[in-house]
Amino acid sequence: MEFSWLVITPFISCIALVIVLEQIFYLRKKRFLPGPTLVLPFLGNAISLVKNPTKFWDLQSSYAKSTPLGISANYIIGRFIVYIYSSDLSHKIFANVRPDAFHLIGHPFGKKLFGEHNLIYMFGQEHKDLRRQIAPNFTPKALQTYTNIQQRIIMKHLESWCRRSRNSSIPLRILCREMNLETSQTVFVGPYLNQEAREQFNVDYNFFNVGLMKLPFDFPGFSFRNARLAVQRLVETLAGCAADSGKQMKSGEEPKCLIDFWMLENIRESAGSSFEYSCREIGGHLFDFLFASQDASTSSLLWAVAYLDSHPHVLQRVREEVARYWVPESNSPITGENLREMKFTEAVAREVVRIRAPATMVPHIAGMDFRLTEKYVIPKGTIVFPSVLDSSFQGFTEPEQFDPDRFMEERDEGRVYKKNFLAFGAGAHQCVGQRYAINHLMLFIALFSALIDFKRDRIDGCDEISYVPTIVPKDDCKVFLAPRCKRFPHLS
Repeated sequence: MEFSWLVITPFISCIALVIVLEQIFYLRKKRFLPGPTLVLPFLGNAISLVKNPTKFWDLQSSYAKSTPLGISANYIIGRFIVYIYSSDLSHKIFANVRPDAFHLIGHPFGKKLFGEHNLIYMFGQEHKDLRRQIAPNFTPKALQTYTNIQQRIIMKHLESWCRRSRNSSIPLRILCREMNLETSQTVFVGPYLNQEAREQFNVDYNFFNVGLMKLPFDFPGFSFRNARLAVQRLVETLAGCAADSGKQMKSGEEPKCLIDFWMLENIRESAGSSFEYSCREIGGHLFDFLFASQDASTSSLLWAVAYLDSHPHVLQRVREEVARYWVPESNSPITGENLREMKFTEAVAREVVRIRAPATMVPHIAGMDFRLTEKYVIPKGTIVFPSVLDSSFQGFTEPEQFDPDRFMEERDEGRVYKKNFLAFGAGAHQCVGQRYAINHLMLFIALFSALIDFKRDRIDGCDEISYVPTIVPKDDCKVFLAPRCKRFPHLS
């Protein structure tokens, strides 16, 4: 017995010392910032984050708003975190993404999931070169190609939703997600995925999505491990699509999807130099696009339905505007030129993105000690969360109100308060596909409004925010649907 105590006592003392030191290091980094005074050893507040992320981030935002600095602190699985409420300080983070300042990470444990060689982790000339090569993927010609694809898929799913909702309300979240996944697959690599590959793609992407919201335990059987392995399979699939596209483009085929436009540019650039992106690299970057477009877009579509339902006068104006440029009986698609003329529909899309920014925060990691304000230096290794959602409620007139007219030319709050509209980021890593994202949201709003009569199946708290990991209505946007026309159009 005495021998056992001789062994156990020093062990317990060491554990106690580690716990005390952990608290001391946390408090030294936290200094005067608002946030928890003491944190759970080793895990910090990770359990409350995973259990109820909405409550966790609301509390973090409240801490930050309680001080003129607009920042707060916390601790998650051995990592000190800083939450930023202030738009000005968020811009300071975005403007200092470089090797010796802040590194964009996309997710607190993103490098384990996405891999080291990822667009969001690039700096300097390498990052500029890649963005330059990506640019042809979003020219007016390319966007028109995508617009035709998007509409066919949206209409197919809307028709299916109406059939499912003949006698009852249906939640739209999973349905929107499935529609967006098919849209992204078809727009990005459409002709190069057979049905079997699409089905496996959907399974793997679900593994990835679930793993994003779990603790980063990289062991067999855990969701995080499943997500990491799924990403590897998804990238390999997309790399194969890039290889097939390269063969088609070299043979003189016309581009039919995003990877075709990309491979054309890759072929053109490689003809004038010895450098060429490998299909594996391009597959990895395509996955970045998929991640950026998939769940963020699902979030925006759901909030668009929610706000159109609660603002019938806005819905009526959208329907009137769409009718001036497109009628279902024409069997013709909405063109890129039509979209450019639909100013109010675009204002609705931008207001949806402002008031419910899908990716509420953009995590970065401090690569060095960084003086954020005169009073506070962010310690090296800190995970920093600039809040895009909080920024959207700063500056704008009556920011809590859903008011698309703020983005119309007469008021032009989108320009006046541009610094607070951070849904697509800012600085060197601002979203390169934001025009595509807005077009997709506009097309959905236009087609959903013109083709469907809908009504929310409202319950108390249905519009509260839920993290999945982007934000969605708590009830998954449950609605009754009915077609407004005798038959859905079949685009020519």
